Amino acid sequence: MAEIVNLNRARKARAKQEEAAQAAANRTKHGRTKAEKDNDRRAEERRQALLDGAKRED
Repeated sequence: MAEIVNLNRARKARAKQEEAAQAAANRTKHGRTKAEKDNDRRAEERRQALLDGAKRED
């Protein structure tokens, strides 16, 4: 006998896979890698430390 397939469930599963593929494509196209984020965070911390070091006390 043939396996009974819930068409609504199959449609939703296929849509979910397509959305996941689109999300992955968008991450590679628009996203930044973890290394890039860490590098930017470290640069901001260095900039902030330099700024705080130059602050004058009143």
